[in-house]
Amino acid sequence: MMRLSLTKVAVAVGGLALSLTAGAGVASAQPNTDAMVNSPCTYDQAIAAVNAENPTAARYLAQSPPNQQFVRMFLSSSKDERVSLLNQIKNNPGIDQAIPVFTQMMTSCVNY
Repeated sequence: MMRLSLTKVAVAVGGLALSLTAGAGVASAQPNTDAMVNSPCTYDQAIAAVNAENPTAARYLAQSPPNQQFVRMFLSSSKDERVSLLNQIKNNPGIDQAIPVFTQMMTSCVNY
């Protein structure tokens, strides 16, 4: 598995959090991460989903190699590793707004 330092992951997801807020509602304080952790999708499916469902976030993601790398790393990780990654970023600025969009991307990607 590809490893990123916690700092790089935090920076990447902080940027992703800010980019994914377009079209996102306010998240609950304790998001349900099951959909993200259990997503069977590939990177290509996730990107197709965000392109179709949130073009603003998709444009930002396309311009951000660190964020793309985070999504690749997340989707290539085991369920336990995904939980760990989500725990590492749970306090990042903007994460409450990003989680609903990321969850949508990870659940709807099975349609792409």
